[in-house]
Amino acid sequence: MAATGLYIFMAVLIALLFLAERRWPEAVTRLEENVLATLLALITIISFVQVIMRYGFNASFGGALELTRILFAWLILFGMSYGVKMGTHLGVDAFIRMLPAKAMRAVAVLGAGATLLYAVMLISVDWMQIFGASSNGGAVVYWSKMYQLQLGLEDLKYPAWFSEPLGLEERVKRWMAYLILPVGLALLAFRALQAMVEIARGDRELIIAGHEAEDLVAENKNVLKGEDA
Repeated sequence: MAATGLYIFMAVLIALLFLAERRWPEAVTRLEENVLATLLALITIISFVQVIMRYGFNASFGGALELTRILFAWLILFGMSYGVKMGTHLGVDAFIRMLPAKAMRAVAVLGAGATLLYAVMLISVDWMQIFGASSNGGAVVYWSKMYQLQLGLEDLKYPAWFSEPLGLEERVKRWMAYLILPVGLALLAFRALQAMVEIARGDRELIIAGHEAEDLVAENKNVLKGEDA
């Protein structure tokens, strides 16, 4: 039951994202960037405060390290789909750029398809039993088990002023922290599918387009010319 509800939630989320992006593409991009910036800011603030407390006051906040790890996981799992969308993942494309245009496009579509397959398999590998595979499990199954068991995190607890009036248990549930695992993979699958369509149409060249060295040279070529002058 939990797995079914999660699949429905992910399908609705992707559908809403698709519709919102068609209507307000810039707003969706800003929202994604704000989410990533907020996660990064929280990690920085929590780590900074923890260092000050530990070395300045010989004290620390319980669960700070675990919360930082969870936020970092959310940053990665949410950010990987944004990276595909914006084409900022690093990759080696020296060989495929030597291919004819049509062959390069075919290989690029294959690469995006491999990313889609990777995300779908991590979400759930049960469907591969259709092809005779004996594998089972995946992010949805794992999250469903955490939801059914209602296990709490090891160190992360609600403040008493928050949990007691609401009648909540002391520890934050694992399924809350781990929800980003299936959701992040669903977003990755959606962005990979988008990339496949865009590459096939000719609207996009590759699923990866991050070339830091080239970008740095392009950004600073005028500076270098100014120094030579």
